[in-house]
Amino acid sequence: MTDLHWKSAAKLVKGFAKKKFSPVEVAKACLAQIERHDKALNAMVAVHAEEAMVQARASEKRWMKAEPQGPVDGVPTLIKDLLLVRGWPTLRGSRTVDRNQPWDQDAPSVARLRECGAVFLGATTTPEFGWKGVTDSPLTGVTRNPWDTTKTPGGSSGGSSAGAAAGYAPLTLGTDGGGSIRIPAGFAGIFGHKPSFGRVPAYPLSPFGTVAHVGPMTRTVEDACLMMNVISQPDARDWTSLPWDGVDYTAKLAKGIRGLKIAYSPTLGYVDVDPEIAKLVKDAVRVLEELGAEVVEVDPGFADPAACFRVLWWAGAQAALGKLPAGKKKLLDPALADVVEQSMSITLDDYQDAVKARGVLGSQMRQFMEGYDLLVTPTLPIPAFEAGKLAPAAPDNTGKWVNWTPFSYPFNLTQQPAASVPCGFTAKGLPAGLHLVGRMFDDRTVLNAAHAYERATSWHKTRPPGC
Repeated sequence: MTDLHWKSAAKLVKGFAKKKFSPVEVAKACLAQIERHDKALNAMVAVHAEEAMVQARASEKRWMKAEPQGPVDGVPTLIKDLLLVRGWPTLRGSRTVDRNQPWDQDAPSVARLRECGAVFLGATTTPEFGWKGVTDSPLTGVTRNPWDTTKTPGGSSGGSSAGAAAGYAPLTLGTDGGGSIRIPAGFAGIFGHKPSFGRVPAYPLSPFGTVAHVGPMTRTVEDACLMMNVISQPDARDWTSLPWDGVDYTAKLAKGIRGLKIAYSPTLGYVDVDPEIAKLVKDAVRVLEELGAEVVEVDPGFADPAACFRVLWWAGAQAALGKLPAGKKKLLDPALADVVEQSMSITLDDYQDAVKARGVLGSQMRQFMEGYDLLVTPTLPIPAFEAGKLAPAAPDNTGKWVNWTPFSYPFNLTQQPAASVPCGFTAKGLPAGLHLVGRMFDDRTVLNAAHAYERATSWHKTRPPGC
């Protein structure tokens, strides 16, 4: 029973059904793992142990009667501190948020998990308002990577990635407005899926608008599929959400990828990639070929859309924080305060031009993907760098995170489904990620391909040293 905290959600629910172990035992094991490691990792904003044990005991009673509440009943779950959880202050990594206010709603994804009996262990760290690709904030300090605690676990869902990688819980929720699920999944060696925009309802909508997605972060693809079955259920509060399509993402995972046509773009035509990362990704693409996919090395043909993304993202920062009183602005992460200041110069013409540029990119990718089932790239061009820095080449901490995340934000602009699956380790033992981008609305092919690759390799089975 000492390894209960490492079991996948899929194995846990099978074990609960056969009464091999109970939700109470599993919750205790996960809480003990958090207690052992979070002083070093700082992945948790708050641990709600008493509440978790109440939920675990209720789940145990349901399983003893063979009456589970849903497909994740009793499974320990972590929730990023950007998503509302009833009864918990959602502080968004910020000292500007007043914790003394009503906290009486669950976000849609949280509500669906609660309805299905998930056991909520606590909230995971985020940079302020999820604004950057690493995880540190004035409120919670620096979150660290379990593979090397001198390194960042990425962001903005870095608490979720570090917690999943370190065995805190098999299920974690993240958000992704420019790579914030896939960046930390790549740096921390776990699986992360950014669903098609609207596939997982969100409420309240992100101040960063229609680039922001909610999705699963797990140690296995199967567990992400299990989560997708739950969190993709409809919620009327999100007027942008897609109609529920009734897909069971776990149903055809063994189908494989034989016959799929995959576009492989090592650099998107403009990215400098670390040679170690490039080799690991190329080796992973070779595995996809061995599994029966037809792989064509080709770039999708667009120029770096960083300028477009920055205008939209910086405008979101202005909308969220531009009207803060001067006293509260002083409480912000200084680099975020700088972004807010920069955003004040964005004009309506700038914004409309960015919207138009986004439309051109989206149309171009829709047309490109008519010829391919998937586009494959590295998740990141570099391995994890020093914790506490905004960017790897910024000793003064003024570098912009968009510069080193070139494979992720384009597909927030296009709203396509995209995932990162572990594909190996550098010589220094840092994880690398394979990035799979699907046709719009076709989350199933992304998940099936990631699962096929995962089954053909063993990277996801490796545990961080000391965990």
